[in-house]
Amino acid sequence: MEATAQEVDEAVRAAQAARPALADRTVRAAFLRTAADLLEGAKDQLVEAADAETALGPVRLTGELARTCYQLRAFGDIVDEGAFLDVVINHPDDTATPPIPDLRRYKVPLGVVAVYSASNFPFAFSVAGGDTASALAAGCPVVVKAHPDHPALSELVAAVLRRAAAQHDIPEGVVGLVHGFEAGVELVRHPLIAAAGFTGSVRGGRALFDAAAARPVPIPFHGELGSLNPVVITEAAAAERAEAIGTGLAGSMTLGVGQFCVKPGLVLAPAGAAGDRLVKSLTDAVSDTDAGVLLDHRMRDNFIAGVAARAELPDVESPVTPGAGGEHTVSPGFLTVPAQKLTTEGEHDLLLEECFGPLTVVARYEDESEAGAVLSRLPGNLTATVQLSTEEAAGEGRGAEILAELTPLAGRVLVNGWPTGVAVAPAQHHGGPYPATTSTSTSVGGTAIERWLRPVAYQNAPEALLPVELRDDNPLGLPRRFDGRLER
Repeated sequence: MEATAQEVDEAVRAAQAARPALADRTVRAAFLRTAADLLEGAKDQLVEAADAETALGPVRLTGELARTCYQLRAFGDIVDEGAFLDVVINHPDDTATPPIPDLRRYKVPLGVVAVYSASNFPFAFSVAGGDTASALAAGCPVVVKAHPDHPALSELVAAVLRRAAAQHDIPEGVVGLVHGFEAGVELVRHPLIAAAGFTGSVRGGRALFDAAAARPVPIPFHGELGSLNPVVITEAAAAERAEAIGTGLAGSMTLGVGQFCVKPGLVLAPAGAAGDRLVKSLTDAVSDTDAGVLLDHRMRDNFIAGVAARAELPDVESPVTPGAGGEHTVSPGFLTVPAQKLTTEGEHDLLLEECFGPLTVVARYEDESEAGAVLSRLPGNLTATVQLSTEEAAGEGRGAEILAELTPLAGRVLVNGWPTGVAVAPAQHHGGPYPATTSTSTSVGGTAIERWLRPVAYQNAPEALLPVELRDDNPLGLPRRFDGRLER
């Protein structure tokens, strides 16, 4: 199913031709809601196809499809409201220093967006996922590079989106779809592609990021590449509820067979009796977790090899040995290591790299300074979590200090929770310092739309020539800042 360079070019040009049809916000919002309705109507067929290709199971996939439809409708509401346009109007003021001319600023869509589907979320981070939904909401057509783990599902979902477009007189080319590695490279290099969104590995994402930057006209590349998602468990928290923390950690690290981008991959837990209780609880819970199927054999092979390489390091122990389960499955497990081994550069740095699958590393620290030294060496992450005692959460002890240590490391900082589960909400931020993402933006939540827009200001433009969004009488009723006053 590898698309040729000509087919990629045709898909991009068809998307470019569809841009004018997305100019009307009312049409865009209706299109997004119709897409959600049609996806729900095709639920049984889509879930069956997704399960056949991914083995993620009907329950998980049905929930993910519901999330995807909710996200499409949420962006429909955002488009209707119009606040994302960031309208700002300043009338002339000759008394200012320097004088202010008539200035009117808002945001316009970038153009055709290339979307690279993820393997582990065949609905929510794929053809109709967050990148596509937010790009369409911004007024940008998309060309999706399908993931090879679910090509048939990708075709089905693209067909649904095109049917939704047709109901609103939007050309079907507004959602293009191509398959194949070379097609993905051709896509990011195409001169009509204005931006790209990617979710996947550090290696693949970095190659595309570099290609986007090396173009004659570089483009924004919003990539989610990899994340260790560290967890810090204070000694007081372990003493207070070691068993509950161990059980919660087991559930989080094995959820979805450890194939979530926010899986906790490194846990800083205290040495001593409280830490021992926690490890015992984690051991019991993980031991009771069944083996599961990873998304493809390449991932399974990489997981088994990655576990073996980590387990062979000096002073690394395996209370529950992860690795091959049956012929097609993997068994969850975890490794322990003295945190001191991670405080300086060395062979144990492998433990500070993401291992995709149901594995976490528990680093046992002797004191707070040792835990801090490990944190200081971590790369950027999507999430960072701290488990605090009741008193620490109430403001006593080092709770606030630990949050301050974690904030530079991640885009989302959690207290007394687990990072798996990314709510689709206006305040959500799913991103983080590199290599978690290649930009400061989020790929989940309402502000994901900002990735596909650019600001433009008009100076001293006659009212009759201005875009309707920037006229004084505000015929569209948009939220805006008018001569310094916020109007809603």
